[in-house]
Amino acid sequence: MFRHSIALAVGVFVAAPAVAQDSMAACEIDRPVVFAELNYGSAQFHTAVASRIIRDGFGCAVDSIPGDTIPLINGVARGDADIIMEIWTANPAQAWVDAEAAGKTVALGTTFPDATEGWFVPSSIVTGADAVAPGLTSVADLSKYIDLFADPEEPGKGRFYNCPAGWQCEVVNSKKLIAYGLDDSYTNFRPGTGEALAAAAEAAALRNKPAVFYYWGPTWLLGKHDFLRLDEAPFDKAVWEEMMASDNPTAATAYPVSEVIIGGNTEFTETAPDLTAFLKAYTSTNAATSSALAYMHDNDASPDEAAVNFLSNSEDWTQWISADAADRVKAALAN
Repeated sequence: MFRHSIALAVGVFVAAPAVAQDSMAACEIDRPVVFAELNYGSAQFHTAVASRIIRDGFGCAVDSIPGDTIPLINGVARGDADIIMEIWTANPAQAWVDAEAAGKTVALGTTFPDATEGWFVPSSIVTGADAVAPGLTSVADLSKYIDLFADPEEPGKGRFYNCPAGWQCEVVNSKKLIAYGLDDSYTNFRPGTGEALAAAAEAAALRNKPAVFYYWGPTWLLGKHDFLRLDEAPFDKAVWEEMMASDNPTAATAYPVSEVIIGGNTEFTETAPDLTAFLKAYTSTNAATSSALAYMHDNDASPDEAAVNFLSNSEDWTQWISADAADRVKAALAN
């Protein structure tokens, strides 16, 4: 029933209480531990870290099933896979909600509690001796800085870098521009790709030039550069829903902050209490994960290479497991 294809997946992690474990490196289950391997960077990184710790620290074989969110959640619910390293809880997939309600899956540790989205500017334009916009702290301030963010193709307007057309965030940001009264004074600029959006933001950061753009974390861009997220009113579900339902919204709210958790198959967690204790102790942050992604980006590193870098240069992860298990992971790294 368990399908196999090996998968592995950097930053500073938050310590959590150590968990008990037998000093022998004998896996408590007699088959490979199977990860549901999501196909994007942050999940691949955390899959790699957890995979190496389970393999080297607990003596287990580790396999994976690659794929997209919904099929993989269903796979964990069926028992085709044991662990999925990222379940986003602000707007969880219905497949997860149903599986958890049916008792087929269970929430484990917190991969990171503070996934974020918002409108950003380079911090250098707001803080420091050479700051050109020291009073810019919120989205509401943007009406005062139209000339600062001048659109080279639209004289008299500023430029807001939105998501590419077709992304859900493009729809949300377009509504926000209307709600904040900025749609006439800022060009709603939609780069052709996500890479083009990141390139525009990075160019502004490297040159200390003004740019206002949407972005999200954890991502390599936020891990590599210093950006300021502009303040908005705290997330309000009712305001959000009214904004999304209207063609001409008059009020907006910040994106919700999302806690991202580890999901496990219930039968697996009952069968493997030591592994489950480790997964419950596992925890990171948005900033730490973004740093890991920046390492991968700058060094053209694979998720497993990033995991090796993290495990080799941090002691924080040793708090998730017993001293004996940590020693075994370190010995494997040395070899």
